Amino acid sequence: MSKIYAGARLRRLREERRMSQAELARVLGISPSYLNQMEHDSRPLTVPVLLKLTEAFGVDPGFFSERDTARLLADLREALAGEITEARVSPTDLAELASRMPEVAQVLLDLGRRNQRLSERLAGAADGRDGDRGAASSPHEEIRDFFYRRQNYLHDTDLAAEQLAEDIGIRPGEVVQALTARLADAHGVRLTVATGDHLHHYDEAARTLHLSARLRPGQRAFRMALQLALLEYGAELDRQAGEDFPPGSPTHALARIGIANYFAAALILPYTAFHAAAEEVRYDIERLTDRYSLGHETVCHRLSTLQRPRLRGVPFSFVRVDRAGNMSKRQSATGFHFSRAGGTCPLWNVYEAFAAPGRIHVQIAEMPDGQRYLWTARALTRHRGGWGEPGKTFAIGLGCEIRHAHRLVYSDGLDLANASAATPIGMGCRVCERLDCPQRAVPPLDRPLRIDQNSSTFVPYPVADPAM
Repeated sequence: MSKIYAGARLRRLREERRMSQAELARVLGISPSYLNQMEHDSRPLTVPVLLKLTEAFGVDPGFFSERDTARLLADLREALAGEITEARVSPTDLAELASRMPEVAQVLLDLGRRNQRLSERLAGAADGRDGDRGAASSPHEEIRDFFYRRQNYLHDTDLAAEQLAEDIGIRPGEVVQALTARLADAHGVRLTVATGDHLHHYDEAARTLHLSARLRPGQRAFRMALQLALLEYGAELDRQAGEDFPPGSPTHALARIGIANYFAAALILPYTAFHAAAEEVRYDIERLTDRYSLGHETVCHRLSTLQRPRLRGVPFSFVRVDRAGNMSKRQSATGFHFSRAGGTCPLWNVYEAFAAPGRIHVQIAEMPDGQRYLWTARALTRHRGGWGEPGKTFAIGLGCEIRHAHRLVYSDGLDLANASAATPIGMGCRVCERLDCPQRAVPPLDRPLRIDQNSSTFVPYPVADPAM
């Protein structure tokens, strides 16, 4: 086992728990001076100390792993791409910053992203476009970051939803009946079947929830659970959204809806029972969708939230991508980095899924830092129901680090130990470190190109030899 120096993370964990060094030292059974040395990276974390920390604070050992900096480092490289190109900062400096001072790195990342947004708005105004239009998606991006920072798990919300599920008798096959009774008995809300473009609409004055006739039973249950979250959990939604966003702002409203959606999923798929079912079938998505009568995307998204302390599931990354590479959903309980600039890796199996929709595709993928993942991907198409009406097609990806892959049914028959069997992918051509990739669409950020009119290579953007 390599030595783990994680002083900044250890200090942050202690400060978040409002503990002094002496108090934490007593918990760990070590001297305050020894703890002080670990917090300043003079000594590594030992295995006994690491085990005590994970037990005392309910954190995964990966919290202290250097791999945990991979996501932050990739974000920094992307946000500060211009500075890297101009040699104002080096990737090595960013790696050191992300590892040693993650809080400072996060502040720098936020400033870099803010600068990017301002530059885009100014560029739009200068060429006659609406300068604010480029920022229109910014609130949605901030909501993705809200869940990203929490590793896609809201502990208090999950517990509250599970308790409500127990109170009203949520069980597979009886979800709609239980939700119907709760809405009627506790809130005087009646249900009607509606036509039109709305999938659901709540008339507060009439206490009526209109549900589209096009909704399948699982979709109907989810929207009923969503409305129940807004009615019963409203004050808590405001509080949690207010942790990051000012009340009355668009981001606060979107965060409130996002948390309500999380509550709804946790209500119809209560944590303890769903976790047990997932472990029983080895995370077989199709068997879970059959058992709970819910869609592939809903089940995959819920699987990506199973990070309750002392009852953790496999830590998954979840993504929804369209044919053009646009990510409309991305959440992660791992260090996997999703590009914000578009142009995700074409070698990733989420794109292969479009060639054979309805079938689950499996891939062992390796990132440039050597970390390997097992990914499943499936393409889904949805229609509003009328002949000739346009539908929407997405690929749903669900992935985990290779060290957890043996827990998944999709690993059967794969050589998980063979690194050469993995497909080399990256976080997007713009920031990818793979210099020899024949699929690269843009030049690498921090390397000069080798330009020779008398020769050509299979690699589209060959780089110059550093020694030349």
